[in-house]
Amino acid sequence: MKRFGDFTAVGGIDVEVQRGEAFGFLGPNGAGKSSTMRMIACVSPRTGGELRVLGMDPDLHGPQIRARIGVVPQGDILDTELTVRQNLQVYGRYFGFSRSYVQAKATELLEFAQLTEKADVNVESLSGGMKRRLTIARSLVNDPELLLLDEPTTGLDPQARHLLWERLFRLKQRGATQIITTHYMDEAQQLCDRLVVMDNGTIVAGGTPTELISRYATREVLELRFPQAQPGEPALVHAGSSAGPSAVAGPQTSDNPPLERLTDLADRIEVLPDRLLLYTADGEAALTAAHNRGVRPMTSLVRRSTLEDVFLRLTGRSLVD
Repeated sequence: MKRFGDFTAVGGIDVEVQRGEAFGFLGPNGAGKSSTMRMIACVSPRTGGELRVLGMDPDLHGPQIRARIGVVPQGDILDTELTVRQNLQVYGRYFGFSRSYVQAKATELLEFAQLTEKADVNVESLSGGMKRRLTIARSLVNDPELLLLDEPTTGLDPQARHLLWERLFRLKQRGATQIITTHYMDEAQQLCDRLVVMDNGTIVAGGTPTELISRYATREVLELRFPQAQPGEPALVHAGSSAGPSAVAGPQTSDNPPLERLTDLADRIEVLPDRLLLYTADGEAALTAAHNRGVRPMTSLVRRSTLEDVFLRLTGRSLVD
């Protein structure tokens, strides 16, 4: 538990991370993910409950725990006036390692992060993806048993993200335990063996990505996109609270029946401003049935359900600052 005055940032956490697995914390802004990570990293004391990291109590054994973990913060906190190699060597010295050890370790990590060619350039000149790889490499100087990654790929382009995913997968193969927070659902689905979804400081669901999709979504999703109605035209969809937010999805004509004509085609229908999402076991069958009933969407798409569908169902689509 973590409180700040009368505000409870983390209240309903009950998890156990196994050695060697990649475990994820998902949630919108303000859900309590970063506060949880800071407690695990022994930089923010808990205000209640029990916490054990590597079998030790952070309140009693903080220095011992910190010596055995690696932390990748949300932002890149690098020494920009030093070279890439010097960042690794200086950081290694903080752990009391010998000069010869950190020199050899820096060479190893430069290769791991694919930064060997940039070893002797100042950090300030690196791209965002290179800085992120260096941050991860620096967190590995002490060969950590536990690696904490807080939003590890935020702001990176797809190529850089996939390269980091490959590096993290290699670390997992070596036996490193990873705890990850991320806003990217595809990243969580790719990296995490198990995960929990947090909202308002509590856990609302947990399991493997496959289990969560099976539990909170359907096998497929049919997306029906309609042209938006012009001002003064009647809307295709008049949705009440049971169907989700109201939407304007084009004029109501004989070719475009109202939402009620589709409700029995899906386990659940979500109404968005420009489209309907029909959660169903068979999207193609639902699309055929919709066509047979005279529905003429502008475009249609059948796709497999994803972790993002689960996340949005559990935490909502409202923007959280």
